[in-house]
Amino acid sequence: MPEQKESAEPTARAGLDHRSQRRSPDRFVAVRGLTESLASPLSAEDCVIQSMPDSSPVKWHLAHTTWFFETFILREHAPQYRVFDEKYDYLFNSYYNSIGDRISRSHRGLITRPTLEEIGRYRRYVDERVCELLESSAGQGREELDSLVELGLNHEQQHQELILTDIKHALSCNPLRPAYRTEVVAPFVIGSKPATWVDFPEELHSIGHDGGGFAFDNEGPRHRVFVDGFRLSARLVTQGEYLAFIEDGGYDRPQLWLSDGWKARTEHGWSSPLYWENHEGQRQILTLSGPRVIDESGPVCHVSFYEADAYARWAGVRLPTEAEWEIAATGREVEGHFLEGSESRLHPAPAPGGSGLEQLFGDTWEWTGSPYTPYPGYRAASGALGEYNGKFMCNQIVLRGGSCATPRGHIRSTYRNFFPAETRWQFSGIRLAADVS
Repeated sequence: MPEQKESAEPTARAGLDHRSQRRSPDRFVAVRGLTESLASPLSAEDCVIQSMPDSSPVKWHLAHTTWFFETFILREHAPQYRVFDEKYDYLFNSYYNSIGDRISRSHRGLITRPTLEEIGRYRRYVDERVCELLESSAGQGREELDSLVELGLNHEQQHQELILTDIKHALSCNPLRPAYRTEVVAPFVIGSKPATWVDFPEELHSIGHDGGGFAFDNEGPRHRVFVDGFRLSARLVTQGEYLAFIEDGGYDRPQLWLSDGWKARTEHGWSSPLYWENHEGQRQILTLSGPRVIDESGPVCHVSFYEADAYARWAGVRLPTEAEWEIAATGREVEGHFLEGSESRLHPAPAPGGSGLEQLFGDTWEWTGSPYTPYPGYRAASGALGEYNGKFMCNQIVLRGGSCATPRGHIRSTYRNFFPAETRWQFSGIRLAADVS
């Protein structure tokens, strides 16, 4: 990632939804509090580790999301605001070049000072002043303030997912295989039903966000696309199905792989998804609750685009385009396994086994076959906030649907996530597609 965006971190369109209501501190406090709770099971040592250049320490996430509110809201909308520490601009800026220099992403794990305790004070300092600003401000400029706060909260929700994916990778590098949380989630006992297909006719469709409510600017403008008839698999590819691909020599057959994919597979020595291990002759997967025996009915996850594409070729089909995925998801209720809720597993669950399309939202992000490029008529927002979306529309692949680590209220059918094709540490899985002749 060339100072890659943190998960799907595009900017919001200036103005957002002009029908939005005045923002109270309640949602701000709730979202910021959830971030704190995600970090609470971790030690100070856990929070400073950086296990690879693509990830960031938990402490950095806690500080960067705070820096975002300080930089784009308090400095711009609170005239009497006193910056907590000017040095934090260098330490916790992510990739806003117009704001100033910053520490390189690969060196974030070297920031042992300020301490985790000091970052906690930083968060409280900024939170208090944002709440004061929301309570006191009114009149001219209030709509812009509310839009920026909503953007900041959605930005924070993206980092909530990153806290989990990044610490999962970090803990996986520890030979003791520690768990992020120790409670054992009861295994699902649903056997996976045979894969079925749902057909969609050729048609002219409109895709992209319609402008009502919050959206990131890469979700628009809404535009028309003509799509030939296609079909989608009713559920995600399971671990058992992917195991058959492995046992059939899928990782050793170059004819199944894109050229760059075969290169990545060879350089990294891939022979299975990330976090799969053999332990005393038994296949296991590392989860945020520790190692578990692989559940063959559960969705395969932590695969790269290259692996997803190779599997689809092996199966004699393909990955869906992002337009096909959005057409299938439009109008459907956003339900599934997410970060919050009583069914929170922080691990993908098997499909319920109902009829029709399942698992469109939650469980795993779904690789599409579409490159991340601008929609027709797209224009990046002005100013520094316009930096962190459009400039990443190159060498990325679109994912859709959210995962078991995505906040439930953060996802929608138009949401466009994007990562480089080699990425595996996110909860990324596979849904198949095929042409309808």
